[in-house]
This record gives sequence, structure tokens and C-alpha cells, in this order.
Amino acid sequence: MTVKTAGEAAAQGLRKPAGASGGPLLAGIATMTGSAASSQVGAALGAHAFATLGPAGVVAVRQFVAAAVLLPTVRPNLRRFTWAQWWPILLLGLVFATMNLSLYTAIDRIGLGLAVTLEFLGPLAVALAGSRSRLDLLCAAGACVGVYVLVLPGPASDYLGVGLGLLAAACWAAYILLNRLVGTRLPGLQAPAAATLVSTLLSLPVAATLLAQGRLAGTAILYAIGAGILSSVVPYAADLVALRTVPARFFGVFMSIHPVLAALAGLILLGQHLAPHEWLGIAIVVSTNALAVQTASTGKARAAVCGWSNRRSPGLRQRHGRC
Repeated sequence: MTVKTAGEAAAQGLRKPAGASGGPLLAGIATMTGSAASSQVGAALGAHAFATLGPAGVVAVRQFVAAAVLLPTVRPNLRRFTWAQWWPILLLGLVFATMNLSLYTAIDRIGLGLAVTLEFLGPLAVALAGSRSRLDLLCAAGACVGVYVLVLPGPASDYLGVGLGLLAAACWAAYILLNRLVGTRLPGLQAPAAATLVSTLLSLPVAATLLAQGRLAGTAILYAIGAGILSSVVPYAADLVALRTVPARFFGVFMSIHPVLAALAGLILLGQHLAPHEWLGIAIVVSTNALAVQTASTGKARAAVCGWSNRRSPGLRQRHGRC
């Protein structure tokens, strides 16, 4: 994820460290592991509220939590934005809301581990699109094999759930590309903060409906708020720390741990047991992603994966692997 939050913008505005070793590197690894674990535990907590709030309700609450953290921190000057800045922000907010809603609905249908793994195909596709080398073609083929092994299509397959996971992946890819665009037009975290506001406004009808029905109360709302804190606030702070101590490319490779942690969180917190072929599929997709990020060290591929350009384009880190 997990998912797409204030933490996704945390990489914005930081300078790329020249390298890391010894204590700082170990501290960075520990911080990144904690960030990834927090993100997936938060998604699992959110799943506990699905029965009462539904995936859309959990996403709405999570958006409010993200906005409550990011907007006061960044304080974007919305009145000074031009239309050339606003239209990609509006698209970014729409993509952000669609990404989270499709992911959480997929989690509800096919489980946390499978949904997050399918979503990971988004940043992988962006990375591979920047190159035509044989190794990249091999990575693309490996990803396809991994998805087939993961899903093993058959009469009992939940094709809608799989499709929603792939929709989340497409939205994630669009999120990365739109961030590249707005990064050339707005400094710092201005664009991600404004996009968070847009996606929050899109969630207002859902929140109003739940409030009118008296469903925004009790344990469910606590689970949803917990999801917002663990999947938005904690990763936001942790990634700010981690990206000061580890190289950006290493950060991108390490984020491949997210599908594995998502599967473990689903197993421990939600009782979602995966079949051997599903674990194998996750392993193939994770390995493919790590290889793609590791080899994307120059040109467009590196910019798409790590997002460290001279203009410091926002939001291009991999969240649960996004740059």
C-alpha cells in the first residue's frame, strides 16, 4: 500500500544522499521496514471496518486523516495556482481517490496480499516503459508469469477483484506520471497536498451518506482512523527520515518488500491464508520489481522509478514501492 497517502509525497523535496553505510544504512533499513509494516498493518485494520463502512467509507476516512496531516504541514497557496497547475492537480486527486478505492475494494474481494501485489505492477510498468533492453523485456515477461501464477485463472477466480487490483496498478502508474508533470510546475509538496484536498472533497458524499446513516461511529470508525494513521501519517514521517540516510535507488528496491508484508499482515491480522502458488506468484512479482528498479539507473527509467531529477519532481517514490 498498501496504498497512496501523505506518505507517498514524503520523498518530495529531499536531496538524494550520495550513499550510506554502517549505522546510518542499518537505521534506514529499520525505518523503511517499520514504514512498510505500518502501511500494511494499517490496510489490514481498515479491512476490519469494511463490514460497517464498506471500502469506500474506509477510504473516505483515510483521506480525511491524510488531509488533516498534509494540508497544515504544507499550507499550499491555492489561490495563486494557475489553470496550468490546477488541471494536473485535479487529475492527480481523481487518480489518487480511484487508486485507493479500487485497491481497498480489491482487498475486500481477493485479500490483502494479492491486491497489493497486483497494484505493484503499476510502478513496475512505468520503470519498464523507459527502456527496451533485453533485461527489461525479461522483467516484463517475468511480471506476466508472476501474475498468472498468482491468480491461476479458473472458474472460481474472482475476476472483478483481479480487475480492480489491476485498475489500482494503472492508477498508480498514472499517479507517478502526473507527479512528474506537476513537479515541473509547483515546488515542494504543494501539488501532493492540493491533490489530497481534491481527493478528500471527492470523498465527501460518501462520508455524508455514512454520517446520515449513523455508521460513522463505534469500532469501525476507530479501525478506519487507525488505517489512516498507520498507512498515511507514520509512513509520511518514516520516509522523510529514511530518504535522508539511504540512496534513492536502494529505497526503491527495498520497497519491493511491501507485497510480502501485505501477505503476512493478511495472514496474521485477517486470517487470509495463501496457497503455495500465490506465495510463488508474489515472490516472482517482487523479484521482478526489485530487478527492474535496480537496473533502472539511467535515463527515463530511473526518473520514473526514483523520481530524483534536477527539478525534484514530487511523488515519484514507490509507495509500498513507489518513488
